[in-house]
Amino acid sequence: MGSMTLTRPALSWLALGALLAPSAVACVGNIGDGGSPDATISLSDADEVGASGMRRLSITEYRATVSDLVGFDITTAPEVLPADTLVPFDNDFTTQTPSEALIKGAEILAGDIAIAVSTDAELRSKIVDCEPTSASDDACFRSFVTKFGRRALRRPLSSDEVGDFAALLAFGTEADDFWVGIEAGLRAFLQHPEFLYRVEVGEPVADQPTLRRLNDFEVAARLSYFLTGTTTPDWLLDVAEDGSLAESEGLAEAAAKLFESPPARARVARFHAMWLSYDQLSRTGISGQMHGETEALLERVVFDEQRPWTEVLSASETFVTPELATHYGLPSPGPEAGWVAYGDSGRKGLFSHGTFLSAVSKFGDTSPTQRGLLVRARLFCETIEKPPAELMVDVDTPPAVADPDACKQERYFMSQEAACSGCHTLMDPIGFGLEAFDATGRFRETEPERPDCPIDGEGEFVGLGTFNGPAELADLAVESGKVEACVARQLYRFAVGRFELDEHDFALLERAVEEASDENGLRLDAFITSYVSSAAFRFRRDEVTK
Repeated sequence: MGSMTLTRPALSWLALGALLAPSAVACVGNIGDGGSPDATISLSDADEVGASGMRRLSITEYRATVSDLVGFDITTAPEVLPADTLVPFDNDFTTQTPSEALIKGAEILAGDIAIAVSTDAELRSKIVDCEPTSASDDACFRSFVTKFGRRALRRPLSSDEVGDFAALLAFGTEADDFWVGIEAGLRAFLQHPEFLYRVEVGEPVADQPTLRRLNDFEVAARLSYFLTGTTTPDWLLDVAEDGSLAESEGLAEAAAKLFESPPARARVARFHAMWLSYDQLSRTGISGQMHGETEALLERVVFDEQRPWTEVLSASETFVTPELATHYGLPSPGPEAGWVAYGDSGRKGLFSHGTFLSAVSKFGDTSPTQRGLLVRARLFCETIEKPPAELMVDVDTPPAVADPDACKQERYFMSQEAACSGCHTLMDPIGFGLEAFDATGRFRETEPERPDCPIDGEGEFVGLGTFNGPAELADLAVESGKVEACVARQLYRFAVGRFELDEHDFALLERAVEEASDENGLRLDAFITSYVSSAAFRFRRDEVTK
C-alpha cells in the first residue's frame, strides 16, 4: 500500500480493480439469498417474468442515494456524469452503455464526496458510529466498512470483502489521520460497480434455463429504487436479511411501508413529469407553482384518497397559489395556496395544468402537432410512425406557407395533405382543441400578437369524438376506457427500466391491471401492490442478445 500514498488518496477504478475485483465478483448475488433453497416457479408465473439487465443509477438516483448514505447532496453530478437518455424515462438500461466518461465522472464525484464528508465532523458522524482511538484503529474502521458497505452495496459484505476494504486504513495510518482512511474507504465504495449499478444475478431456476430467482437483497433494491428512487433503507435491508421478502405477503408489506414515505410521493411526481414531458419546466417562480399544483393533485388522488387514476384527468378543482390563480383566471384561494373550483372555465384536471400545457411547445408557442402526439403516444400508448424519408420535413423550422401572414390554422396544414394526412389527422386536431390555452396555461382568444387570428378551440380526437378545451378532452379520454391500461404500461416501463415490452410483460400487465381495477377504474397504488407482490417481481429473465 505504501506505493499508493498521496497527500489525499486518489483511488481510480484501476486501483480498485486490483484491490477489490476478485472478492467482489465472487460474492455478487451469493450473500443472504433468503427464501426457498430450491428456485422454482409455476409455468403461469414464469410466463409473466420480464427481461432484466444491469441498471446504472440515473443521475437523479445517484444524487438521492449519495444524500441518503452520507447526508450530502452532490449538486455537480449532472455536469460530471454522462447525461441520461430520456425514452421517456431516465433509467432505461438498454441505453446505459459503459463509457470512459462514466468512469472518470464517478472517480471525480467519489473524491469530491469523500473529501466533503471526511473533513466535516457532523457528516462523518453519520457514517462512523465509533470514536477512533488512533489513526490505526482497525476495529473502528472495520465497523465503518461493515455497516457503510452494507448500505452502499445494498447487501452484507463477506468477511473477505471486509478485509479488502479494511486494508484502506493504511492511508490513514500513513497520514497519521484516521479520517484519511475513511476518505479512502468512501472513494472505494462510491466507485464500486455494485454502488453505481444495480446488479441482479440470482440463482438458476429448475427447468427454466432463461430464468433466475433474485436473492432477497436484490429484490429489496429493486423495490426501493422503483418506489422511492434511492438506496435500500436500513429497515428494508433487515427485512431482506430475515427472509421476509421471499413471499408475496412480505413484499406487499414492505411496499406499503415504502409507499407511505415522502420519497415515494416525489418518485410518483417524477414519473409523471418524465412521462408527460414537463420535467424540464423550471421549478422557480410561477413555473415552480405549476409543479406544485400538479404534485398536489397527484398526492390527493394517488396517496391521500387512493382514487382511480383517471381522476387526475377529471378533477373539478385544483391547488393554486393566489398568483397562479390570477395567471389562470381562476378564483383566488385566499392569502395562501389552496384548492379552488374550475367552475365553467372549460378546465378540468391535468390537461388544464401549466405543466402539461407547457410540454412540447415549439417556436415560442404551442405546437398542435406535438400536443396531439403527446396525448396519443404518452396517454393512449399509440404509435405514430415516422414518415418515410422523402416526406420528412425539418421539424426545427416553423411550418412555412406561401402567405407569410397566415394564421396557425393555415400554417399547420399537413392534415390536409394526402401523403401526410394519415398521421397528422390523428395529431393536429387534438392540438387545435387545446389551442385556446397557451404554453403557460393561460386562456386566450387569439394567437400571440395576432388579434386578426382568432382561436375557436375546436378539436377532434379521431375515433373518440369532437371536443373544445381541456375539460371536454378529459371527458373523452376517461370515457374511452383506454387510458388506464396505458398508465399501467408506462409505470411498468419505468419500474423495469426498459421501453420495449414483449409477451411476458403484457401477460403480467393484463393480470395486474385487472386486479387493480374496480367499477370506478384503475388505482395506481393497487396496481403497484399487484405488481410487486407477484412472483415475477422476484425473478428475472435473461436478456435476448441481438
